[in-house]
Amino acid sequence: MRFLKDALLFLVSISLCVVVAEGVVRYIDGHTIFYMPLSEPTGLASVKQESVDKVPRAPGVERAWFSTEPAPLPNKRAVPEDWERLYRFVEANPVGGMWFRPSDAFKVWNTRFSGDPCNHWFLRHAPGQLFLYDPPDGQERPPYRFLPDVTIPSGLTTNQIGWRGPPIENPRAEKTVRIVFVGSSTVVEAHHLPYSWPEYVGHWMNMWSKARGLGIRFEVLNAGRESIIAADLAAIVRTEVLPLRPDLVVYHEGGNQFRPASIVEKVPTDPIARPSSAQEPAAVAWLKEGARYSALIGRVQAAFAIAGAGTGGGGEWPKPDYKVVWPEGLDEMSPQLDFANLPVSLSIIQKDLDQIRGDLATIGADMALASFFLMVKDGLVVDPVRHKYIVEQLNAANWPYRYRDLERLAKFQNRLFAKYAATHGIDFLDVAGTMPFDPDLFTDAVHTNYAGTRIRAWTAFNLLVPIVEKKLGEKAWPRAWPAGASTALPTFSPRLTKLECKK
Repeated sequence: MRFLKDALLFLVSISLCVVVAEGVVRYIDGHTIFYMPLSEPTGLASVKQESVDKVPRAPGVERAWFSTEPAPLPNKRAVPEDWERLYRFVEANPVGGMWFRPSDAFKVWNTRFSGDPCNHWFLRHAPGQLFLYDPPDGQERPPYRFLPDVTIPSGLTTNQIGWRGPPIENPRAEKTVRIVFVGSSTVVEAHHLPYSWPEYVGHWMNMWSKARGLGIRFEVLNAGRESIIAADLAAIVRTEVLPLRPDLVVYHEGGNQFRPASIVEKVPTDPIARPSSAQEPAAVAWLKEGARYSALIGRVQAAFAIAGAGTGGGGEWPKPDYKVVWPEGLDEMSPQLDFANLPVSLSIIQKDLDQIRGDLATIGADMALASFFLMVKDGLVVDPVRHKYIVEQLNAANWPYRYRDLERLAKFQNRLFAKYAATHGIDFLDVAGTMPFDPDLFTDAVHTNYAGTRIRAWTAFNLLVPIVEKKLGEKAWPRAWPAGASTALPTFSPRLTKLECKK
């Protein structure tokens, strides 16, 4: 064992020297070179040609555009050393059942939501300090905003109002179409990824505009943030989006209120039963630790996992039996929007969509609703190692619900979104129905790796082009800024507060 350890460490040193000598490789297995401990991996960064070609291209869109990258963020900054130390401290000392995560220390929490942080169920686990702000409307939603105009240790870079991405153009130029994406973690995306998918959409929209000679600039903004629900998104639109007077707001969310129990007569209470092939294999302690500093050792650790995974892994785990009771009178193929107590929280979500739609109408902005992708189908079998977190999310996080029922509800939710859009005269972007069904594009059942981020963006971009073209042809966009209307950005004032909570 000692010989094996020494040999592996030698190989790591050699591989690092090769990278330095070549000077052209930026990532190993998705990890940024020279970042210690290793950065969060981006996952598969290269996109298979067949995945790109499965996305129908809008007229006038060139396939070569897909391989281009957005401009580097001009507001990206060095991370302060004390922030880096704080991030690593929280990472190495998880508390509260790991509810309080390293990035939570760099969020600015709404004081109406937090109350006394020491009495809050998870904020009380903060590492002796917390960023807070007073909401201008006195409401508890949204629960937090990101720090404005910073780069935090997780990799997130924010603009003047704390949204992910480049600075907001202020005041907005006369020939600028402003599009804002709102949603949860699948919109803001993993912080360590170089760009989120709305940023790619903006990049390609501007390439399309230039190719068409439109003389129009597209500013695509990302108001997403993780772990929030539809009511939070309605508050974000009301307090943060409306002051920017966008031409279009795209709503993309469908996971955080997805409750399969809504169609189950009696949810089984059986504990999670992992099949033997899904048990975490025992690994040498130094291998686990070494994988934090070496992608090569990480591959060896993965080999241990493969050896312990068996040959039958990657499929659905055995589940206890339960009875599905579909609401009587509910049309599954063409849902009635006014049906009482729709499954998976859709009655509640519709009220928030109504609020967003009504608020946007007050400034003459358009709304689009996107379908939500859940990586599941009956009989799905994936690679048990490469797709470990897909298996975990579908089976452990969604225990005890069967794949076929999760698939059924995901499709129903998207049919209702499509029906809602058609009924209320707003555009529907069928991202879930257009994006390739490929586990290699996902880190878990809803979040994409970097390859999937690009494909989701390419899908949304091609679905948006005909909508944008129609609006431009009607001269509906870009809308003129009303005379006398304020151009002030919805900024806020974070304050760092010391905490002395008894743990």
